[in-house]
Amino acid sequence: MGLLSDIRSPKDVRAMTPGQMPELAEEIRRFLVESVSRTGGHLGPNLGVVELTIAMHRVFDSPRDSIVFDTGHQAYVHKLLTGRQDFSELRKRGGMSGYPSRAESVHDVVENSHASTALSWADGIAKANRVRGKDDHVVAVIGDGALTGGMAWEALNNIAESRDRKLVVVVNDNGRSYSPTIGGLANHLDTLRTTSGYEAFLSWGTRALHRSGPPGRFAWRWLHGLKKGLKDVVAPQGLFEDLGIKYIGPVDGHDTEALERALGRAKAFGRPVIVHAITEKGRGYTPAEEDIADRFHSVGAIHPETGLPVAPSRFGWTKVFADEIVQIGRRRPDVVAITAAMLHPVGLAPFQQQFPERTFDVGIAEQHAATSAAGMAFAGLHPVVAVYATFLNRAFDQVLMDVALHKAGVTFVLDRAGITGDDGASHNGMWDMAMLRIVPGLRLAAPRDETTLRAALRTAVDVDDAPTVVRYPKGALGDDIPALEELDGVDVVGRFEASTGSTGGKGSTSAPARRVLVVGVGAMTGCAIETGAALAAHGVEVTVASPTWVLPVPANLVKLCGEHDLVVTLEDGVVDGGVGDMLAQRAGEQGIGAPQVHVGLPVAFLDHASRDHIVRAQRMTAADATRDALAALALL
Repeated sequence: MGLLSDIRSPKDVRAMTPGQMPELAEEIRRFLVESVSRTGGHLGPNLGVVELTIAMHRVFDSPRDSIVFDTGHQAYVHKLLTGRQDFSELRKRGGMSGYPSRAESVHDVVENSHASTALSWADGIAKANRVRGKDDHVVAVIGDGALTGGMAWEALNNIAESRDRKLVVVVNDNGRSYSPTIGGLANHLDTLRTTSGYEAFLSWGTRALHRSGPPGRFAWRWLHGLKKGLKDVVAPQGLFEDLGIKYIGPVDGHDTEALERALGRAKAFGRPVIVHAITEKGRGYTPAEEDIADRFHSVGAIHPETGLPVAPSRFGWTKVFADEIVQIGRRRPDVVAITAAMLHPVGLAPFQQQFPERTFDVGIAEQHAATSAAGMAFAGLHPVVAVYATFLNRAFDQVLMDVALHKAGVTFVLDRAGITGDDGASHNGMWDMAMLRIVPGLRLAAPRDETTLRAALRTAVDVDDAPTVVRYPKGALGDDIPALEELDGVDVVGRFEASTGSTGGKGSTSAPARRVLVVGVGAMTGCAIETGAALAAHGVEVTVASPTWVLPVPANLVKLCGEHDLVVTLEDGVVDGGVGDMLAQRAGEQGIGAPQVHVGLPVAFLDHASRDHIVRAQRMTAADATRDALAALALL
């Protein structure tokens, strides 16, 4: 592996000569393509920050100097330069995390992969350094996409007030987050990208006037007083300097020597500085460089030569949403779509192609997305806000106070709900049902298959006097699970008579069989049917129910509880405060005392692992649910 194999810590990187840096960068890119092609992961972002990460570790002294990566999906190069070069189990149980991880290294600071947080972290660390009398630097690496988030600007406002904090903000500007960066900030950065002649002009003026002797030096001092005005004309960077933060750049983000000079100047300044680096996402890998849809932001296993998937993805939940929302858009001209910088990942690209004037990408700004949607609803539209389930956490106050309080007809579509696994604790969409249950008037659907997903979406957009939510998991769709009986608000999807283990059989027990209601929520419905069959084999009579709309709790589901001796719920959300808890509460209010067993996720942060492993580890399989149900029956 050459130079890379000799690196055990950033000290080894600093010991290398400048002339070795191009070779090191090439080795790192080759390593990333070969490794991530086998395991999957965030390939494009890391290929784009190779030289930038090398330069940071050559100028700053990690871990004494804290390096904070916003979002963290671009930290693979950082891992390599801090001695972590075993990528064989990347994002798998027991292997390396796909994000910074304190458990892995003292060089990792922030594990949260939610965007726009790094500047606040860096501001806090820099303040603590000052209070404790430490002379260390803090470096925050933030992408242009993450700068569209409001929290980043709250932090910049505070950073600008400081005059004695050693804080360097590195803007990694590639013009893309998941999709091309949009908005006023993007336009400003576009302007900066095209004004690289400013520094060359300034250097020429310095040399020319100083060569002319004392008169020239006097003239230069006079002209230097016009520096701010000159910058506004030649390189309109007032957006940053008007905040009171020193600005350096734009700098070629693939020129290690230029980056080291810029970062060295920022480090020596001793006060907050922004270093603006222009990079190319997917740099050095032709399939990624030529990809318009940004498929290489995150990949599964691919063929490294072509970039094509090793195993083509099966038709999934997101594609069903993408198709159905277009059909809804044709039927309902008042329906508009909102995304937070994730047009392709959440499936809104086809809607944008059909209805560009009705599609709004607000950048990485979930709070703004929710409140803007409330405004659209007030003005007569029905907005559909599509985000990953984990990111709705950031907009809870807006859902509560701007949407629900005003009875706004806004539909939130939560992709990647439940267990997502490989991306770790911050990406599991496990909090939404427990969190949203306290929002007055909100209705939430957890469809179990393609048919119920399409129906839930149609129902959701027909509600114009309250917020609606439709959640579904990551990955491929299974076969449809038909209803044996349709009650109002609840589908009965399985009936198992004692000892037969099949629908419609007759029991052979001498005493009346115990009756158990198994409730499958969304993607757990298949597991609920397996549980029902297993219980029937143990002499239990079972009804398996699947409510598509779980908020508010359907009255007929509560009624079913009263017709059974035991209730078992299975959900892929937090079990404390989840659907099972809600059902038990509503049953208790009506004097229904049937005991309940709730199967779901604990209130805990789950380490990265496959979905199957997490399901087994958290005792959420059909076998686990069957054992728990039989144990509860034994106590009756």
